[in-house]
Amino acid sequence: MLVLKTFARYWLPLVTWMTMIFVVSADQESAQHSSRILEPLLRWLFPKLTPEQVGPVVFAIRKLAHSTEYAVLAALSWRAMRRPVRDDPRPWRWSHAFFALLLTVGYAASDEFHQSFVPTRTGTVWDVVIDSGGAMLGLAAVWLWGRVKRRW
Repeated sequence: MLVLKTFARYWLPLVTWMTMIFVVSADQESAQHSSRILEPLLRWLFPKLTPEQVGPVVFAIRKLAHSTEYAVLAALSWRAMRRPVRDDPRPWRWSHAFFALLLTVGYAASDEFHQSFVPTRTGTVWDVVIDSGGAMLGLAAVWLWGRVKRRW
């Protein structure tokens, strides 16, 4: 029972987030879906934006979203790996952060590989770099949060 409770508390959020990333990356019309929402919103917020300016802003927002989803993935990975262990009083361990980063970068690479099989999507090394940067920022945010809260 304890194993199931530990899995549900620490690993299930990670597996759920990974599944969400996998499902979204298989969306053949991902760019069109987000553009349908973002373009009208940008034109409403910034009426002076020209059509030539809207495209790059939408692109930047999409890349920021990519980075953010992998920041969350890295934080969830770290959380699953560091689950409280009674014999280790240190909540932050660099080994947990390293393996969380390794898992996240590996998942980013596999996600881009997966996208290369979706007809309207492409998998790029550049996206893996963006995702990895997001993962590092996510882990940095976890570390900073712990420092501010004086937990480590």
